Amino acid sequence: MRSLRITLCAGAAVAATFAPVAHAADSGVRVTPGSPAPGGDIQLRVKGCEGRTGTAKSAAFVADARLTGEHGALAGETRVPSSLDPGTYDIRVSCDGHDDRIKGTVTVGAAHGGSARPSAAPASPVAPVQAGGGGAATQLALVDARQTGPGTWHAVVGLVLASVAAVAVAVRSARRSRHGDARD
Repeated sequence: MRSLRITLCAGAAVAATFAPVAHAADSGVRVTPGSPAPGGDIQLRVKGCEGRTGTAKSAAFVADARLTGEHGALAGETRVPSSLDPGTYDIRVSCDGHDDRIKGTVTVGAAHGGSARPSAAPASPVAPVQAGGGGAATQLALVDARQTGPGTWHAVVGLVLASVAAVAVAVRSARRSRHGDARD
């Protein structure tokens, strides 16, 4: 019975230790490419929103990025203005009915070709086309989530399940030893 208590306490301690880390690691903003040049397109991946839509805003964006997805992972894209000076800019994500729910940054690098500002007009539009996407962003977000592999939350669930299995083995062996003592 004592080993059962020790097993239960150890399992609870392990689960309590890792639970806060899982929630803290499950939110954030990832920008690709990591240091875009002025006039460049960027993709955003946001973790930590419960709903299926959100909006990312920044002074580094030509237009707000509309985010879509599910299971806490949203994705979207936008463009960096071609006249933007290099530097670090804040990103604020609104989702689940809350403004600025998730925050991040983007570091804009120097323009291609060594100059801070391009001398010619950009070859493509300076603002994203509001065309919807037909759900492709949702599928893209789900593919990315599957490719990242198991995270902290999966490790915590695995530890809890392993603890439950250890408790079951301890209880069964305790019952067998009690029944074995009665037969002797």
